[in-house]
Amino acid sequence: MVFSIVLLLLLAMSMLMNLGNLFSRSLATGKTRSGHTVGPKLEEMVTEDNSAVNKIAVLGIGGIITSRTIDSGGYSMVDVIKAQLKRAQEDERVKAVILKVDSPGGEVLASDEISRLISKFQLDSKKPVVASMGGLAASGGYYVSAPCRWIVAQDLTITGSIGVIMHSWNYRGLMNKVGVLPEVYKSGKFKDMMSGERNPEEITPEERAMIQSLIDETYQKFKDVVQKGRDGANKANRGGAEKGQTLDSQWSNYADGRVLSGTKAFELGFVDELGDFQKAVDRAKTIAGISQANLVEFQQHFDLSDLFRLFGESSKNRGSVVKVDLGMDMPKLQAGQLYFLSPNFMH
Repeated sequence: MVFSIVLLLLLAMSMLMNLGNLFSRSLATGKTRSGHTVGPKLEEMVTEDNSAVNKIAVLGIGGIITSRTIDSGGYSMVDVIKAQLKRAQEDERVKAVILKVDSPGGEVLASDEISRLISKFQLDSKKPVVASMGGLAASGGYYVSAPCRWIVAQDLTITGSIGVIMHSWNYRGLMNKVGVLPEVYKSGKFKDMMSGERNPEEITPEERAMIQSLIDETYQKFKDVVQKGRDGANKANRGGAEKGQTLDSQWSNYADGRVLSGTKAFELGFVDELGDFQKAVDRAKTIAGISQANLVEFQQHFDLSDLFRLFGESSKNRGSVVKVDLGMDMPKLQAGQLYFLSPNFMH
C-alpha cells in the first residue's frame, strides 16, 4: 500500500512537471520544435541572462568521446549532441553555437559522427559554431573542433595529438607459465588477428602490414578533416574583419601524435585565437552579427519513464555485474578498436 501511494505521488508529480513544461514551451517565442521529437528529451536552461532576444547555445563535450550509452535513457554522447544541434537549428532565436571541448579524444567513429554533425549543422542552418577549448582538447577533442567556424584555445590548452592508436594485450607468455594452451578453429588464416593468445613470433609481417594500413587510412582521414575544416573556416571568414589563422605550410609535420600548447597551435594555424570562454562568446556574437545574447544550454530532462527504465535495467542486471567504486570513472577502452585518443591524458 505504501509503495502504491508513493508510486501515485511520483506519477502525479511527473504529470504536473510535464504539463508545466508543455505550458512554458507553448508561451515561448520563436520556433523551438517541429513535429514529433525522437531522442533525448531536452530542457532549455538559461546560464547567462542578458535580457536579450537572441541566444547562443552552449554544447559541452567532456571526457572520453564515445558512442556507448551514457545515461539511463539509452542514449549516447552522439545522440545527445545530435539532439542539441537539432534544437539549436530549429530555434530561430539561437544565432550561434559554442562547443566547449575538454576531452583527450576517444572512439574514431564517435568523433567522426560528431564532426560530421557539426559540419552539417553549419551548412544547413547557416549558424556558426565556435569551439572553446578548455584544459584539454587533444586527438578526438581536436577532431570534433576542426570543422568549427572559429577555434579559441587558451595559452596552456593541451591540444594537437593528431593521430590514431589501436591497443591490445598479448598474454600468451602468462598462459605458457600456468600451462594453458589455446585451441583455435578458424575459417580463414586472418580470423584470429590481434588475438592475445598467439605467440608474438606467429604474427606475420603480412598481418602487421594490414593493421598498419588500416591505421594509416584512418590517420589520413584525420588529416583530411583538419585540412578541410581549417580551409572551410578561412573561406567562410574571408568577408569578416577577422580572417582567422591559416594552417602553416608545414603543419602536417606536427600531425605526428605530438601534443601542442594553445600558443603553439595558434602559431601553426590549428586554432584561430587565444582566449578563454568569454572570448569565444564575444567571437560568436561578432560572427553571428549580434550585440547581445543570452547563453543557454539544452540539458537532458528525465521524467518518470526514465526512472522506470532505470529500475528495469537494474533488476535485469542484478546479480550479474559487480562494480568496484574507485572514486573515479576510468575509460573503458576496448582492445582492437581504433581511437583518436591521447593515452597519457585519459586518467
